[in-house]
Amino acid sequence: MHATQIARHPEGFSASSGTLPVWNLNDLYAGLEDPRIAADLQSAQDAAAAFESRYKNRLAGLSGAELAAAVHEYERISESLGRATSFAQLLFSADSNNPAHGKFYQTMSERVTLINTSLLFFTLELNLLPEADLAAKQQDPALARYAPWLRDLRVFLPHQLSAELEKLLMEKDVTGHAAWSRLFDETTAAMRVPVNGEDLTLSAALNKLSDPERATRQAAGKAVGEAMGRHEKLFALITNTLAKDKEIDDNWRHYPTPASYRNRSNMVEDEVVEALSSAVKSSYARLAHRYYAMKAKWLGLDKLEYWDRNAPLPGDDDRAIPWPEAKEMVLGAYARFNPALAAQIEPFFEQSWIDAAPRPGKSGGAFAHPTIPAAHPYVLMNYHGRTHDVMTLAHELGHGAHQRLAAEQGYLMSGTPLTLAETASVFGEMLTFRSLLDAESDPQRRRFMLAGKVEDMLNTVVRQIAFYQFELKVHAERRTGELLPARIGEIWLEVQTESLGPAFTFAEEYRLFWAYVPHFIHSPFYVYAYAFGDCLVNALYAVYQESADKTAFAGKYTEMLKAGGTLRHKELLAPFGLDASHPEFWQKGLDVIAGFIDELEA
Repeated sequence: MHATQIARHPEGFSASSGTLPVWNLNDLYAGLEDPRIAADLQSAQDAAAAFESRYKNRLAGLSGAELAAAVHEYERISESLGRATSFAQLLFSADSNNPAHGKFYQTMSERVTLINTSLLFFTLELNLLPEADLAAKQQDPALARYAPWLRDLRVFLPHQLSAELEKLLMEKDVTGHAAWSRLFDETTAAMRVPVNGEDLTLSAALNKLSDPERATRQAAGKAVGEAMGRHEKLFALITNTLAKDKEIDDNWRHYPTPASYRNRSNMVEDEVVEALSSAVKSSYARLAHRYYAMKAKWLGLDKLEYWDRNAPLPGDDDRAIPWPEAKEMVLGAYARFNPALAAQIEPFFEQSWIDAAPRPGKSGGAFAHPTIPAAHPYVLMNYHGRTHDVMTLAHELGHGAHQRLAAEQGYLMSGTPLTLAETASVFGEMLTFRSLLDAESDPQRRRFMLAGKVEDMLNTVVRQIAFYQFELKVHAERRTGELLPARIGEIWLEVQTESLGPAFTFAEEYRLFWAYVPHFIHSPFYVYAYAFGDCLVNALYAVYQESADKTAFAGKYTEMLKAGGTLRHKELLAPFGLDASHPEFWQKGLDVIAGFIDELEA
């Protein structure tokens, strides 16, 4: 997913873009009626039952080779289930207005959850094996291969519940968090926002906040505020319910803070996340406050309103970029860095692995879904021919390349923590931006491009840390009782005012704009991963620029992506001389943004 897409999802693009691709999911299944779906689920169900019968309460007595065979079978069954859930998620994301897709998505969630209850014992029992016994079993090379997966499992040992409780929580998720998330998705996808006589989707209305005409931006902001206001109680109920649900889970599992589970999942220490958050907050003034004060002057305004934040600069027409040209821009930027990396993203274009055409009911924003190693990733985005859309394409294809390269690690170890998952995407975006900037000779166009990059970086770093602070405050306050919708809005305005600075005034309806951010619902505390990834890539790109042997750097970079989830951030960054546990690391990344603002100031 792409952080800066949250606020900018235009709808409708001229025919000059050419035919926009729509993905072909046949590499997963041929359609809802494909008989392979039922056959695969039945096979997985039978295999899971046999697996439970064979291995439950017997792991301690297995040899290393026997335990390796069990892990391999667990991985095989899990990947089979991953194919079905991936297909359901992609269908639903492409058109959530289709009731058949919603029904299929829910049916798959319930069926797969039920099958997984037969597998649940395995990871719980693995964690209960004494450290010395597990280490002895890992002397077998077949089990040693899975050492990173076993290492990461044991991070959750202090927070593990009894097998019965874990099974109950897994089964109830389909009527708990998953159900509330689906309600949010279907509500926002079905919303219509009237703006200047047009009946728009929510994402299309939000896109109007970057319209060249200030009156249009204001009308869109007011209309979005009114639309969110009609659903304010529902969104507040969803937020309160999920925050309380998380609090109950956190208390049972003894997580010290509301963000601790996410940090464990990201295989990053609480202190590292706090160092990142503190570094960004301490840089609000030299980054966002300074930039937006300049932007107000460029726009000829004493103060900016919230609807001016994404306004194009005067004279910036942001010409339409047809899809074929966007493809060449991104492929060329990747190829100049490393032809092998370009070869990883070319099939996305050639084999219909991208869905770029905007339409009602389609998920807003963008993502790259890894699906399963036996297949390949798929990219979803809403392309409208802007430079920003080209950056989004480069970003998501970075994810796609990363997912393809890491697939060789297998289903259990190909996935990366969120903090590292953003590395390849943001790096790919930076490659494309630098390629376009270097090719641009007109000083005015370069200024527009530089300003656009700064705004993207502020959205990715400052805005996401502000989102993170919003979540921290909401979850902390929810622990003393339910929050009224007005109070959630107050917290939102507090963090926005602090992060964006004195250049802004905020109209009353802006207090409702927290409610459209899907990350708060689907993945609490996900958002700081964007800032982590952006600052990491800024530091990494600085090393690349300073490198005397750029071919060697490209080789080390590609090897880093191939590692998937087998290495932690310290191990991955060590070959580049970087360490995210040092406060200076974050300042190095933030200095890159400050340097761009310095250029604009000059």
